[in-house]
Order: sequence, then structure tokens, then C-alpha cells
Amino acid sequence: MSTDVAVLGVGMHPWGKWGRPFTTYGVHAARAALADADVAWTDVDLVVGGETVRNGYGGYVAGATFAQALGWNGARVATSYAACATGAQAIDTARARILAGLCEVALVVGADTTPKGFLAPNAGERWDDPDWLRFRLLGMTNPAYFAMYARRRMDLHGATSEDFAAVKVKNARHGLANPNARYRKEVSAEDVLTSAVVSDPLHLLDICATSDGAAAVVLTSVDYARRHGIAAPVRVRAVSTVTPTFPNTVLDMPNLSTDSSAVAGVPERTFKQSIAHAAYEEAGIGPEDVSLAEVYDLSTALELDWMEDIGLCKPGEAEAMLRAGDTTIGGRVPVNPSGGLACFGEAVPAQAIAQVCEVTWQLRGQATGRQVEGARVGITANQGLFGHGSSVLLST
Repeated sequence: MSTDVAVLGVGMHPWGKWGRPFTTYGVHAARAALADADVAWTDVDLVVGGETVRNGYGGYVAGATFAQALGWNGARVATSYAACATGAQAIDTARARILAGLCEVALVVGADTTPKGFLAPNAGERWDDPDWLRFRLLGMTNPAYFAMYARRRMDLHGATSEDFAAVKVKNARHGLANPNARYRKEVSAEDVLTSAVVSDPLHLLDICATSDGAAAVVLTSVDYARRHGIAAPVRVRAVSTVTPTFPNTVLDMPNLSTDSSAVAGVPERTFKQSIAHAAYEEAGIGPEDVSLAEVYDLSTALELDWMEDIGLCKPGEAEAMLRAGDTTIGGRVPVNPSGGLACFGEAVPAQAIAQVCEVTWQLRGQATGRQVEGARVGITANQGLFGHGSSVLLST
């Protein structure tokens, strides 16, 4: 049985700090995706919304909120929440219903309006929430968290601040031609290294912003796409929403043993490595087949980690791959040709969907000014709170 579904349409609202209701962005992205698919809103029989908890009651029931804003058409609705993995889970919900034969045309929408400053956990005491604990008890906002990963990478693999700056330089260059990017300005390594230190060793330009924005995709059965006149659509080949494997309960710490199989009871892969592995396994595709990757660059250092986690290189080799130009457009496997979160910032329920939009444009050959030539397979990767995996594998 095929597990493929077709990506018939994609659309976005440009990222920025607009200060408007999240539904405004979501409706814009949804209409763009429907127009791209050449599908009428009245033909949509499922709407899956990415929940955005910061935006009140309407955000908690995002599927119905978007359906109402677009005009009630009788479609079934669902709402997904998995923090930064929300978009991938929403896509997986739609895919499951299509593959089950319960619907043919699904619209998946994620949108957010973010506050100024750092993203913080919602109000209330949650003593079993590690993120609440690090925010409330340790005062450790996200940049401090990112800095610990960066320092670990320096200690384990010899990464330098110059390597981190090179990631920002690359992504800023990629984002120049992206009309949906918030930041479209080339920067130099010196610009990064002389920007304010936010949390040592990370500078201001090493860290992504918080943004408003939206993204949407129209997913259909492959049969529907063919009947619609599209014989070879971009396909979702796999969606990974895996959780950690006990006893590796620290979500993404590497196993420092040189031979993990020699450590009884320790899983072969870290949680982050298992996210992409599950997608590859489901699709029957390996990292050697990947043409491009959109990964979760909350900080420049984290992009290097993700390159290894999704199998583009072995642990400790990401810096060499970056320095060789392999991850820039024109290189062996471009990473974040969209510009990544470095150019967009975080609009949490939308960002995993936005990654799928970018990969779709790339696989269609429609990424004007940033096109990865000959792109055939693309992978996305990020993760949400409490062990929500997030990876979508697409191919032509």
C-alpha cells in the first residue's frame, strides 16, 4: 500500500512583525495555497489548523477558526499542537485521513502572532515541565539554552564562533531572493561576530527572532491529483512524529561512547537522530538521496547539529562540510535554501509547514533566485516540546 499523498498547493504570508490577528495571516496563506492548487475552497473536505496557544480561544481551536474565517463549507476540522513540531503533526493528521480514504482534499494551515522578546511558557505552575522549570527557576530563556548546545559543540567537535557566523552568512545570502523572508539583507562574518553577545558564545545575529507569519498546504490523494490533471505531483513520502526511546530520556544528548552498541540498554540513536531515521525508513530513501534540507536553525550552532542528526554527515563533520561550501546553494546538499529561521524567525505553528512549502517549490523548480538545480528529494527537520519529533520527506 502506498503511503504517498500529493502536495497540490502551497502558500505563505510573509514573515514579519505586523501585529495583526493570526487568522489574517492564516487566511492569506490558505487562499494562496488553494490558488496554487487550483482547488476551490468548497472542494476542501478537511481543515487542520496548527494551534497557537498565545492567541487566545481562537488559537486553541485553530482548525475551526480558519474554517470559519474562510467561510463555513461543511468541512471536517482538526487542530494539532506540538509546539515547534505542530505543522508536521497537522500534516500527518491530514495525510492519515487521506490515506484512510476518509477525505480527498485537506487544507493544513499554521499561523502565529508572537509577542516581543523571548518565547516563554504559558502561565501556571508545571513542575513536570522541564521548559517551565528552566524558565521559572533558572531564568534560562531560549538563547541561554541554545548557547549550551553551542558550547557543547565547541567542546566536542572543535567548532568556533567563526563557524557559527558562517552559517548565518550562508543563510542570509540564501534568503535574499525569498519574498516571504522577514530579513533580506546580506551580512558578513564580522557583522555577526561584532553583534552583541546575547549568551556566550552566541551573538545576536546567531539567534533567530520571533515573528508573525503563516504557511499552508493543500494535500490530496494521488488519484485526485491525477484527475485534477497533475500526473507527477510533489509527494509527501513520509512524516516522522517519533518520540524518544527509553532509557534515553535526555532528548538529544549524544551518546559519548565510541561504540553505542557496547552500552547495554542505550538506544543506537539519539532522539534527534531517530526523527529523520524514521522518515528515511518509512520512505525507503536514505540521506544519500537528499537534494536539500530545511532544518531548525534556532541558532547557527543548532544547524550544524541538525546536519549530523539527519545523516548528511557523520558526527563532528558538519563544520568541514560547511567550510567546503557543501551546504550552500550550488553545493552538494544545500541546507536552508529558504534562508531558514535566520531569515524568517519563529512563527511556531507555521514553521514546519513553511519548510514543506519551501521544499515543494524547490522540487517543482519554482524557487526563483535560490533554486537548487535538479532537486528531487527534500527533507525537513525540527522538534517540539516533550519529545515531539518532526520530519517530512518529500520527493518528485
